[in-house]
Amino acid sequence: MTTTRSDWISWLNRPLCTFAATALTLATSLVLAQQPLAQPPTNPIHQALAFEVASIHPEQGPLYSYMDFSSSGPRVRFEGYNLRALIMEAYNFRNFQVSMPGVDETQNTFYDIVAIAPEGTAPTRDEFRRMLQTLLADRFQLKAHMVKRQVSVYALVVGKGGPKLRPPTESGHKLHGVDGRNQFLETDSITMNDLANEIWNGFISDRPVIDRTGLTGTYKLRIEATPEGRIDGNPQPGDLSIFTAVQEQLGLKLEPTKAPLDILVIDSAQKPSAN
Repeated sequence: MTTTRSDWISWLNRPLCTFAATALTLATSLVLAQQPLAQPPTNPIHQALAFEVASIHPEQGPLYSYMDFSSSGPRVRFEGYNLRALIMEAYNFRNFQVSMPGVDETQNTFYDIVAIAPEGTAPTRDEFRRMLQTLLADRFQLKAHMVKRQVSVYALVVGKGGPKLRPPTESGHKLHGVDGRNQFLETDSITMNDLANEIWNGFISDRPVIDRTGLTGTYKLRIEATPEGRIDGNPQPGDLSIFTAVQEQLGLKLEPTKAPLDILVIDSAQKPSAN
C-alpha cells in the first residue's frame, strides 16, 4: 500500500490520545508477532459438505428394503429410497413437510445409493444428510424453496396436576425398547423439545408434536405406551394410548392445535445423472 503526503498530514493532526492508543497497539502487535499463532482446527465435514464419490442405481426387481440407512466410518448406504424419501432423509422432514408440485411422482423409481465422505472422517447421520442435500442438487438437479404453513400438530403442555419429572443425572443412559405391544423410552437427561420429537417419532404418526410446556433444562424420565398405528390397526384390551401415558406417567398433556411449520416445496427435479 502506498502512503501519500495527505495521509501523513491527516495522521499527524490526530489527538495525542490517539497517538498513545496507536503506540500501545503497535507494542502489543510486536509482542504477539514473536509468538507462533495457533492454527484453528479444521473439520473436513464442514469444509466439504459433499461426498467424494457416490454411486446411484435404480432398484431392479422386488423392493426388499425401504428407506434403509446404514453407515460405517466415511461410507454410507441409502437403500430403497425414492425421490420423496431421499428428500425427507436429506432434510430430516416428515412426508407432510415435503410438497412436490413440480415433480411427476407417478414415475416412482426407487434407488440404492452408496457414497463415501471425505477421507479420514466418520460423519454423523446429520452430517450425511447435509451431504445428501448437495448430492440431490448436483445429481438430481433438485430445486426447492422453504415456506411456512399452518398445519395440525399436538402441543405438549403441562397437565393440571403439574409435571411428574425427575432431576437429570449425568450417566448418559438412554434406552429405546419394546415390551410386548408397547414401546418405551428411558433416559437420564432429555429436554422437552427432544421429548416432543421422541413422542412424534415413536408413538404418533398423524401429526407432529411440538413443545409448549415452558419447561427448560433436562429431565430424567421413562415413558411407555402402545404406538398409535398399532392401536388403530389391531387394537388389544391392554393397549395404552400415548395420550393417556403422557398424562399418567409424566404429568403432561398432548393437545391438538395448529402451528406454523417449515414446508419444503420442490420446484423441479430430474433423473439422476450417470455415475
